[in-house]
Amino acid sequence: MKVSCRIFGRLVVGLGCAALTAVSAPPFEGDAVAPPPTALDRCVLEELQKHGVAPAPPCSDAVFLRRVYLDTTGVLPEPKRIRAFLADDSTEKRTKVIDELLDSREFAEYRTLKWCDILRVKAEYPINLWPNGVQAYERWIRHALRINLPYDRFARDLLTSSGSNFRTPAVNFYRAVQGEEPAALAEAAALTFMGTRVENWPEARRKGFEAFFSRVGFKGTAEWKEVIVHLDPAPAGPVHAVFPEGATVTIPYGSDPRQVFADWLIQPENPWFARNLVNRVWSRLMGRGIIHEPDDIRPDNPPTHPALLACLENEFVESGYDLRRLYRLILVSRTYQQSSIPRGDAAEAERLFACYPVRRLEAEVLIDALVQITGAGESYSSPIPEPFTFVPETQRSVLLADGSITSPFLEMFGRPSRDTGREHERNNRPTAKQRLHMLNSTHIQKKITQARRLWVGLESKRGSPVEALNHLYLTILSRRPTPRERRAVADYFVNAEGGRRAAAIDLVWALINSKEFQYRH
Repeated sequence: MKVSCRIFGRLVVGLGCAALTAVSAPPFEGDAVAPPPTALDRCVLEELQKHGVAPAPPCSDAVFLRRVYLDTTGVLPEPKRIRAFLADDSTEKRTKVIDELLDSREFAEYRTLKWCDILRVKAEYPINLWPNGVQAYERWIRHALRINLPYDRFARDLLTSSGSNFRTPAVNFYRAVQGEEPAALAEAAALTFMGTRVENWPEARRKGFEAFFSRVGFKGTAEWKEVIVHLDPAPAGPVHAVFPEGATVTIPYGSDPRQVFADWLIQPENPWFARNLVNRVWSRLMGRGIIHEPDDIRPDNPPTHPALLACLENEFVESGYDLRRLYRLILVSRTYQQSSIPRGDAAEAERLFACYPVRRLEAEVLIDALVQITGAGESYSSPIPEPFTFVPETQRSVLLADGSITSPFLEMFGRPSRDTGREHERNNRPTAKQRLHMLNSTHIQKKITQARRLWVGLESKRGSPVEALNHLYLTILSRRPTPRERRAVADYFVNAEGGRRAAAIDLVWALINSKEFQYRH
């Protein structure tokens, strides 16, 4: 194991990449012109004025490109793409990049990861979808997102489908619940599609809501682990159910109560459906929900920006529940494209969306970034042997369909267990163990020293030290070094022990341990 004191001695002291503070605005802020304010921006600005909080200026082009790539696809932009973007003088270049990314395969794949967390896509205990069910379910989710299936149809399919969990993938919504009783199914439906927790409801209202799921039946087949989800015909008589807002309904015998609930849920005037989804999407892009936590919507947890939430809801419904258009609406806004350096109190600025919130990359995105930079793959395994346990080392961890297939890195950095579908299952809080692993582990050391992709790129520019340094910074931090950083690196290389390659390894190690690399900003 390598303990390189040199990294955080003379070298890092001279680098400006580790701090995101007001004194280091360049290169995080630049001469970029703020986009025209949208309807969303006006809602945010009105709220900021009430609290006397000033919005941050726009972020630099380099920061924007890295940010929008990570937020939409979970990958870093390639140096060639960064150079082309920075050289482009067009006023529409940010919007063009947004449109390209939203139409990419990687966007659907990254969104699939988030939905698999919410929908509890996991083969083994305590969910027990089993490998065949996981593969069918994840492919269905990914296809729906790739073709931009309207969200109301997406939700309705999940809530009302019947059939084999291997052949009708959407029925795995009910299979991926810890329990087959109506109470467990109702809790999962409310959490997923309404962003609320039924255990906080009055008992009579909760019991009435559970009746919508009282006729869901499960039966096995001759095929191992296959389950048929169906409408249970056994109970006789009508079903008396209660909608979440308190209205009662009598569902005649032979009708599927799930259909009645789904019809109510996806109505444009429904107070829960669109609100839940737009709040979740806003939280993913802006670090926290307008209602926070994003899956804890209740009367005594009000939104910070009521007008903003209403605006997003209206736009989403009017678009025909177009998920891609919702993302675009937020990404093109001035609020999203703000600097991460607040003007004033940081906590209040982040709460009110007066700046872009700095937050650590998720476990999957962080390890994928390390693999992307170095070309050194990652190994994954499952505690129980499965047909799909073998994963190529070059595959992105974002594409792991099964929550049971994991790695020590993913576990250490807070990947969710996918047991409950709640947002807080993902733990993104940094720990001392994580810092030590990034700084001083053989796992990271091997990736750096065996970084074939990185060293090949540097060798191609060995005739120009400036271009080699630019390539290194563009690959890792998605920007060129500042003059101060160039001087610090030059001084270090002149006096480095072990030659230029050892110095380059130290520099790479320093950069990937910077807050700028490990965090969204």
